[in-house]
Amino acid sequence: MKSEDTPFEGGPMDGRVLPVLVGMTGHPPKTYRIPVPDPDGGPPTVLVYRREPRDTRGGLRFARWKYTYDPSGRKGSGRRWPWSKPDRPAAADPDATPPGKPDDADG
Repeated sequence: MKSEDTPFEGGPMDGRVLPVLVGMTGHPPKTYRIPVPDPDGGPPTVLVYRREPRDTRGGLRFARWKYTYDPSGRKGSGRRWPWSKPDRPAAADPDATPPGKPDDADG
């Protein structure tokens, strides 16, 4: 597989350059997770870095990437489909009684 030297910014890996495997499209993964073992034998801490463009220069160059530290470490939401609504409320209980009187047509 092919790899690309990719710089890391922020967090404990700030200033380091690591070879990162690239996919068939030539892009490295969108997130890069680095497990750091706990010295006391506890669960490892996972450092999360997000891929961003390295420079904004135009032209017909291949895109170069860098990884920026994400201190929240939350997982991405995955694919975002146009019909998905992130602020959609949870589905109501289908067995719940609707408000109002049972014979009231206006609710």
